[in-house]
Amino acid sequence: MENGGAGALRIRQVLLLFVLLEMSQAGSESRRFSVPEEMQSGSFVGNVAKDLGLEVGELFSRGARVVSNDNKQRLQLDINTGDLFLSEVLDREELCGSAEPCVLHFQILMKNPLQFLRFELQVRDINDHSPIFLEKEMLLKIPENSPVGAVFLLESAKDLDVGINTLKNYTISSNSHFHIKMRVNPDNRKYPELVLDKALDYEEQPELSFILTALDGGSPPKSGTASVRVVVVDINDNSPEFAQPFYEVKIPEDSLLGSPVVTVSAWDLDSGKNGEISYTFSHVSEDIRKTFEIDQKSGQVSLTAPLDFETIESYSIIIQATDGGGLFGKSTLKIQVMDVNDNAPELTVSSITNPIPENSPETVVMVFSIRDRDSGVNGRIICSISEDLPFILKSSVENYYTLETESPLDREERAEYNITISVSDLGTPRRHTQHNLTVRVADVNDNAPAFSQPAYTLRVRENNSPALHIGTVRATDADAGANAQLTYSLLPPSDPHLPLASLVAINPDTGQLFALRALDYEALRAFDFQLLDVGGTGTLAHGYRYEVCLAGGSGTNEFKFLKPMLPNLPVQDTGSNIGEKENFSNSLGFNVQ
Repeated sequence: MENGGAGALRIRQVLLLFVLLEMSQAGSESRRFSVPEEMQSGSFVGNVAKDLGLEVGELFSRGARVVSNDNKQRLQLDINTGDLFLSEVLDREELCGSAEPCVLHFQILMKNPLQFLRFELQVRDINDHSPIFLEKEMLLKIPENSPVGAVFLLESAKDLDVGINTLKNYTISSNSHFHIKMRVNPDNRKYPELVLDKALDYEEQPELSFILTALDGGSPPKSGTASVRVVVVDINDNSPEFAQPFYEVKIPEDSLLGSPVVTVSAWDLDSGKNGEISYTFSHVSEDIRKTFEIDQKSGQVSLTAPLDFETIESYSIIIQATDGGGLFGKSTLKIQVMDVNDNAPELTVSSITNPIPENSPETVVMVFSIRDRDSGVNGRIICSISEDLPFILKSSVENYYTLETESPLDREERAEYNITISVSDLGTPRRHTQHNLTVRVADVNDNAPAFSQPAYTLRVRENNSPALHIGTVRATDADAGANAQLTYSLLPPSDPHLPLASLVAINPDTGQLFALRALDYEALRAFDFQLLDVGGTGTLAHGYRYEVCLAGGSGTNEFKFLKPMLPNLPVQDTGSNIGEKENFSNSLGFNVQ
């Protein structure tokens, strides 16, 4: 049995080596599928088995399943065919915003043997959004002495689509004074500028109106409009100028709402209303509008929404200072968000095996992944369990870990283990996450029965009545459940001439011994026999030798313990115990319940 156990251990070690090799290979490449957004739930994505070169049914036999880092089940795998389907409608703008390409990462986890295969699902954009202007009516105050070629900023449109479907161009309705020129910000945001083609004359035409149209690149293109009203004002010949053309500040991500970020300043050499300056954000995204505000009079920029370094690391804002005559100056503000350790590590369980057999070392109990949304040292994490447990943690790929048994367990010594998996980052202060798991140990039939005494000597008075109860033997088994159920039986006598079957019977369930007939002291003063007790399914058994001594007229039914006549050694089970109770009942002449 020891040789067999060593062979099984070597086999498990070889299998584990192949598993680790496969996992390392799987982590080095990703396979990609692609679908357009807004497809119905249940739409076909691709065939995993075909892509991996697997046979039909291999995914089922290996227990394949889809897992993802955010634990959201957007995909469904048919393990019988290998087909991959959508389990919900995917909105590219909701999933990825303006990021392109939009890629969702997931893994195929196969448990037998353990293997992780990385996949990517690219969600392609469709033209399902029209450009929109946040302000449906724009008002421009332009001095009449503005030179031909002067440029005036207009509010930009917003289009949630990306690629060819996003905003492409601006146009204005026909007029004799202006045309539109499109500009591109450093962050690729397109905005329109109004260019003066013909000098304005307040006395001739104090106000102009036209329609601004934003077009995307879809086929057919979608559009959005806003009205532009130009009010012509008199002589304002100085534009505001900022004290700095570029501002750069850093702010921790845990800053309180309302916290001041920076105060910008500009001046205008004009007097009166033409010298009054108001500060605004120019051509900024919706995220910036929700997160920051600027005081129009003081130029102080304040925080209005929580910051999250893990979502957005920096903001670039164009600030416009506009005087009462419509002239403006610009400055750029860059806000760098500083990471703080505000995220605790996360632990996601992929699979659990519970209970586990007591005689199986290196058994995988749990597969799980850990991550921390912080960056740098705040995002570095360590994972551990108590050192006084017969379990170990093994690092896999992509922050996956396995909890395994380090050595064979003994249920009779300990039936369950309470394991706490501790995950900690290296930030300041450190953040911790714990996952508690109770592992139950399943019993195997690894303990042979043991008699309460090594030997018995039974003294019986002669001329006893048939079916006389002459004594009871007791055996115990340290196993549990069916593995601890015992069956008693008589072994063939060492003396082939001894009619043991007609002398003694034993109850297979209780161990009670009976004299089947009246014994004659003058004919047979003593005899010995052997018992066999079988534990559980009959795979483990022990045999012992007993002596029966007959007494004369002064004998008693009591028995006492003596040294064994011969050494007691384990014996092999000689066959099934089926029918022993029936034979025992027949030998006594009545049924034993």
